[in-house]
Amino acid sequence: MSLKRIAQMVGVSPSTVSRVLAGQNCASQPVRDAIFRAAQQLGYQPNQAARQLRSGGGQLQARPRVAVVLARIHALDADPFFLELYRALEKELYGQEMEFAGILREGDDLSAKGAEGFLILGRCSEKLLGAIRAVTGNAVGLWRNPLNFEVDEVVCDGAKAAAMAVEHLLELGHRKIAYIGDCSYESRYVGYCESLIRHNLPLNYRVIFPTDQSEEAGFQAMEKLLAGDEVTAVLCANDISAVGALRAAKGRRGKGVCVIAIDDIDQAQETRPMLTTVRIPREDMAHMAVALLKDRMAGGHRECLRVELPCRIMHRESVWPRT
Repeated sequence: MSLKRIAQMVGVSPSTVSRVLAGQNCASQPVRDAIFRAAQQLGYQPNQAARQLRSGGGQLQARPRVAVVLARIHALDADPFFLELYRALEKELYGQEMEFAGILREGDDLSAKGAEGFLILGRCSEKLLGAIRAVTGNAVGLWRNPLNFEVDEVVCDGAKAAAMAVEHLLELGHRKIAYIGDCSYESRYVGYCESLIRHNLPLNYRVIFPTDQSEEAGFQAMEKLLAGDEVTAVLCANDISAVGALRAAKGRRGKGVCVIAIDDIDQAQETRPMLTTVRIPREDMAHMAVALLKDRMAGGHRECLRVELPCRIMHRESVWPRT
C-alpha cells in the first residue's frame, strides 16, 4: 500500500507521511495520529527492499513480526492512555524495522497472526502470560505494576507515581485526600495508602471509591464526594477518570476539591481547569520496549530484564494550596 494513499486520506504530502512513519516529529500531534490511524486501517508496512536500496544494504532480511496484546483493556478507545501508548509503539515498530502483525486480546488464538514476538499493554494475568509463553518467550510488557521478573518489562511504577501525587498534596496542606480508581492488586492504590500511613493519616474508606477507571465512574464518584465535606483533594488513578471528576465539579467551585491524577494524556491540557497529573513517559516506554524485544529476539539477552522509567508531576491548574 503506497504512501500516496495514506497522504490522500489524511490530506498531507507523501513526504510528510514517510517522515512521520519513520519516527520524525515533523507534524502536529493530530496529524501524526491521523497518519498512524490510516496506516493501521490500510495495513501499511514499509517497503524494506526500497529502504535497503536507498541505504546501500545487502541481501533483504525478513523483518520480525510483532503483535500487540491488549491485557488490561479490550478496546484501545476504552482508555486514552493505552491508545496513545499504542500509537507510540506503532511509531517505534516502523522506525526500528519491525513488522506489525496486529492486535490480540486475552482469549484470542495468539498464534493466529504469525507473530514472533509480543508487546503486552497493561497488567497481565497469569493465564494470559502463560498463553503467551506457550507461543514464544519473546515478549515485553508495558505497565505500572512490576512483576517478579517473569517476563521482560518496561515499567513506570504506579505506586511511586501515586506516592508522588499524594506527597505533592500533603506539601500543599491537604490532609483529607480521597481516591478514585481500581483497588484490586493495584500499585497506585498501594502507593496512595502507604503515603497516608507514612504520614500517620487514617484511611477513610468512605472516600475511597473502587471503580473501573472510566470517565463516567470518575464523574459518579466525584458527585458522591461533593455531597459531603470530608475531603479537600482527590487522587484519580488515571486521567480519564479525572476528566469525569472535573466535569462533576464544574460550576461547584465553592466545594474547593483539588483533583490530581496519573498518566498525562493529551486531554489533560484541554480540561478546564487544566489537569495536574503525574506524567507516565509513554514515548520512552514504547522506545525501550521495542528495543528490548528486538534484542531478545536477536538473542542479545536471556534473563528477564526490567527497565524502570521515572515519572514527574505536570503542574497545572486543578491543584492549589489548602488555605
